[in-house]
Amino acid sequence: MKNYKKVIISTVALLVTFTLSAQEKKRQYESNFDLPGSRAEVYKIIGDVQLKIYIYEPQRHKAIRKRPAIVFFFGGGWNGGTPKQFQEHCRYLASKGMIAMAADYRVASRHRTKPFHCVRDGKSAVRWIRQNAKRLGVDQNKVVAGGGSAGGHVAACTGTLLKYDEPGENMNISSVPDAMVLYNPVISTAIESGVAPYGGNSMEKLIERLGVSDPATLSPYHNIIKSLPPTLLLHGRADKTVPYATVEAFVSKAKKDMLRVELEGYDNMPHSFFNLGKYDNKMFLATVTRMHDFLKSLGYLKEKPTVERHLQRLVKLK
Repeated sequence: MKNYKKVIISTVALLVTFTLSAQEKKRQYESNFDLPGSRAEVYKIIGDVQLKIYIYEPQRHKAIRKRPAIVFFFGGGWNGGTPKQFQEHCRYLASKGMIAMAADYRVASRHRTKPFHCVRDGKSAVRWIRQNAKRLGVDQNKVVAGGGSAGGHVAACTGTLLKYDEPGENMNISSVPDAMVLYNPVISTAIESGVAPYGGNSMEKLIERLGVSDPATLSPYHNIIKSLPPTLLLHGRADKTVPYATVEAFVSKAKKDMLRVELEGYDNMPHSFFNLGKYDNKMFLATVTRMHDFLKSLGYLKEKPTVERHLQRLVKLK
């Protein structure tokens, strides 16, 4: 009888252990996106979450040659999305001599996070690039942050907000990029006369959506710094998700401080107009070409744009 009880107790213990182990595995998260042509590295571990950055390098790249780098953050309303959104942007820029990366970051659908967590991850990614610049072959004084929509917000926050660095990271390494390329970015998250916030039309809704007590602390528009990096914004004039007027207000405010901020508006274009596969790729061609010219003006690229040739190669591969 005693042996029988021991067997039952042991069986129950094993079942409990197995159940807990299964639950633990279910809770764990590791970026696992398929971006052909890239190699992935973990740039951040927080709790049971491992976030990866997907790296595209020029052919025959060697770390002894320090190159400009860019990291893109995907859009998805801080709720979803994947690094694949900027895969072809990365491929193109790598073909032109840059180290181009697409970063995963925490979002609500996968991690039950709030936008301020997204911003922390964006800052961590920029800091990781600089921290590993020598090994990666990156010029740590030529690091660009880019992104679209909510990812544009993440990128913009790396260049404007002095708060929301991840606690415990090395603050001696800057998380502020040297330039920014922002595609229809969420640029205002707080109530301001004449500037519509994204995320809610009342203070209560904004606080709930953003996860911070003061929405202005998470708003690039409200935190333009004197050392704002050179910035390019590409935005559809017909954008109803993130109104064009919000980026116009950002540019106007920045230019009062004589900062270099360029806005390229596209007539009749809605939100996310720039993505590959839309409008017969005409907007992809136009926006990537404009991005190329901007980066060339900074000395980050040397060659002329060949985006159309890049698109032709994609068609042949299909």
